[in-house]
Amino acid sequence: MPRPPRAREGVLDAYERLLIEDGERAATLDATARAAGVSKGGLLYHFGSKEDLATGLIQRLSDLVDADIERMNAAAEGVVAYYLRTSVAIDDPLDRALIAASRLAQGGHVGAIAALNDVRRRWSATIAPHVRDEAALDLVMMLSDGLYFNNALGGDGGERLVPDEERMRALIALVLNATA
Repeated sequence: MPRPPRAREGVLDAYERLLIEDGERAATLDATARAAGVSKGGLLYHFGSKEDLATGLIQRLSDLVDADIERMNAAAEGVVAYYLRTSVAIDDPLDRALIAASRLAQGGHVGAIAALNDVRRRWSATIAPHVRDEAALDLVMMLSDGLYFNNALGGDGGERLVPDEERMRALIALVLNATA
């Protein structure tokens, strides 16, 4: 699959950044073009409308989740451990795409809501064969949510509220014992 043009990716980066930093209402076509350093015509060449921008962002999220699931399935530590360990990733491409899509969803964007639900479903489907039942799957998914949320609380320069490496290993071992 060929890489998308750099200018197109730059426009998506700018749109994503605006959504994260300023919200869905501020991420207009004009603001996105300015933030990307392109003319509005340049933006419209790649994305004919604001809806096309949202669709591009949702596709980016889907592609990043595809890659994440590939890494998850190949992880030497196992699917569950990988998923929990990466739940504390902040400011990586997948995290940024998730936050940007969440901002769209908060504004009522139906496609973003569906995409976020699909991400959750795909991660659950990947993890399910590696745990004993639905309650075990819920434990993994909800612990991941808690790790992500608590890690995000330290985003203002405050102390991160996630376990250090030793405690993370112990937490993963506890979860694996409870879910196998």
